[in-house]
Amino acid sequence: MAATKTTKGPRRALKVRSGDRVQVMAGKDRGKQGRILRVEPANDRVYVEGLNMVKRHMRPQQVPDTNRGQTVGGVIEREGPIHVSNVMLLDPKDSKPTRVAVERENGKRYRVAKRSGTRLD
Repeated sequence: MAATKTTKGPRRALKVRSGDRVQVMAGKDRGKQGRILRVEPANDRVYVEGLNMVKRHMRPQQVPDTNRGQTVGGVIEREGPIHVSNVMLLDPKDSKPTRVAVERENGKRYRVAKRSGTRLD
């Protein structure tokens, strides 16, 4: 069983969401870009499509809801977690990494790219 980080106290909201395009700034996939598939705010981790691929050895198991009872097993490659501090959001105007500011207007929270000043939401 994998150990998970326990949270103590209030957490800050992450500035990246699933579906955002990001660039990896550190690690083995540095410089590569991809789309966020999943965000784990409790662990400060993101899963980026096609990056930080890890191999898992899976025992063959029947896939539920199939007619023929297909089995999935062997060595399976899937995305591994990347710490949120190692990715930067891409500016929608020029697809370059940018920092993110948070603006509030009429009680709503909007993310803004610092590089060009465009709203992300």
